[in-house]
Amino acid sequence: MQAAMQTELDKVVGALAEFYARDTHLLDKDLGERTLTHRVAVYLESRFTGWDVDCDYNRLGERRLRLPKGSIVSTDDDSGKSVYPDIVVHHRAIPENLLAIEVRKAGTHQPPDHDQHKLRAMTDPHLWYAFQAGVLLTLAKKHVAASEIYVGGTVDPWLSIWLAVRLKEAGLAAA
Repeated sequence: MQAAMQTELDKVVGALAEFYARDTHLLDKDLGERTLTHRVAVYLESRFTGWDVDCDYNRLGERRLRLPKGSIVSTDDDSGKSVYPDIVVHHRAIPENLLAIEVRKAGTHQPPDHDQHKLRAMTDPHLWYAFQAGVLLTLAKKHVAASEIYVGGTVDPWLSIWLAVRLKEAGLAAA
């Protein structure tokens, strides 16, 4: 599983490399998170052949994506602050979920708790829509400031370290 996931995460690294090569002006101008996630999704789409890549996707087949009642993340709104991940790599019709990606801008004053909880829930194998992995990315103006990988409803320390090293090797992380 880890070797296969490394292959998928390497595609994320490639997409981030293209994003930083072509779209850093979006970060320089302090544009909104949805603008950034759209551009990252564009670069992901070309790397995930045979998969659908969507932003703020709120379905699993014909069903709405919802977290169990009592969760700290609301699922009864359409404001984008809910369960919908920023970017998903999935098959719309099957349904089959590969990656849920949350993107944050460095320097945001909001704590990462909401995104972290969302990724723990969305990768929980006991939930009917579990993603194989969740990726939390914090984007600074010139590099990825932080990243975490979630598998099985929790942070995967080994894959998180592997991704941090890969980002550094690709020149996408602070020295």
